Amino acid sequence: MTTSARSVADQPWFQAPGLRRVFDLLNADGGEVRVVGGAVRNALMGAAVNDVDLATTLTPDVVTERAKAAGIKVVPTGIAHGTVTLVVDGTPFEVTTLRRDVSTDGRHAEVAFGTDWAVDAARRDLTMNALYATASGEVIDLVDGIADIERGMVRFIGPAAERVAEDYLRILRFFRFFAWYGSFRPDADGLRASAQAKSKLSTLSAERVWAELKKLLSARDPGRALLWMRTSGVLTEILPESEKWGIDAIPGLVATEQALAWPVDPLLRLAAMVPPDAERLEAMATRLRFSKAEAAVLQAFAEAGTIKDSMSEAALDRNLYRQGAVGVGFRLKLALVSARQKAEGDVEAMVAVGRLGRLLDHTSKWKTPVFPVSGSDLIANGISPGPAMGATLADLEEAWIASGFREKRESLLKRVTDAPST
Repeated sequence: MTTSARSVADQPWFQAPGLRRVFDLLNADGGEVRVVGGAVRNALMGAAVNDVDLATTLTPDVVTERAKAAGIKVVPTGIAHGTVTLVVDGTPFEVTTLRRDVSTDGRHAEVAFGTDWAVDAARRDLTMNALYATASGEVIDLVDGIADIERGMVRFIGPAAERVAEDYLRILRFFRFFAWYGSFRPDADGLRASAQAKSKLSTLSAERVWAELKKLLSARDPGRALLWMRTSGVLTEILPESEKWGIDAIPGLVATEQALAWPVDPLLRLAAMVPPDAERLEAMATRLRFSKAEAAVLQAFAEAGTIKDSMSEAALDRNLYRQGAVGVGFRLKLALVSARQKAEGDVEAMVAVGRLGRLLDHTSKWKTPVFPVSGSDLIANGISPGPAMGATLADLEEAWIASGFREKRESLLKRVTDAPST
């Protein structure tokens, strides 16, 4: 066993009663359990620890028997791969039996259970994700992961090409972890292996690809990772829409987010990288299996049209009513980013920044007004349901919009009663 002289024992998450209960349960009668992966990594980096995963020498059936005997809820989340989830006082703990790979095809692995911690560590993807913490809090480092954390090096365990060939999703994980934790440039072997195997990304499910890309785009500053993804050809492979549009707006967007305290929005960052073409974005959303809400956001962005700093608030309100605040807000934010990038020494761009900022502030306060006339109102005024009613409603709504949404219901209906009959 390789110890590291590092400990997480004094951290509050590690002393939580639920986790201590799992340690006591699975460390008894010849078994051993350790915290593994992201919780240990984040603890050493001073980052928040949200989910706690564990590895154990016990097989899933033994873990299940012990948990049930102790009155702990068991969820068989991945029995075939040795994983069960124990829910202790409402907190889930994923517990996975030590494993070794029997065979892999780049998408799935057939595994065998074991008791060798070194073998289990060797089959994981990145060194910083293969750290263990014992019940005493002692950190076990079998792959030099701590040294890589300290120098910001995202590195595959063993030969990079072999790790990638075991699961091609590791290409995207390599860049995702570089976006979150890497410094300087990516590990050369990992970059080379990712570039050489990029065509294999097409064999992965769209859901897995989009999940990884969305996590990458949620990093504080994904700019360098995206640059290396473009350089290696990986970005074009998974996001061909970005090929001729590019990632040049990302540095300015990240700088603006940080300067103006905008929350990180992976969809806004994606919008900055792709052409605002409704048809292409619909095809992209279908290919990557976006949720309906995600697809709607990008469609709203495409349909909002170009918004200039010279637009009046009245014109903006009409746009907001027709297109919604989300798409218009995306357009305004990206226009503001562009203006900020030009603003140094450019008086006109500085003025545009101010105007766009005011329009964006107005957009953030927008509440969609409710058109005060309904079909039942028109029926009461003698108009039968049908095309004529639809045309009349449309005309009245246009008049209401033109009034700045101020014209009252009675006034609008008077237009109907005063209209000459045909």
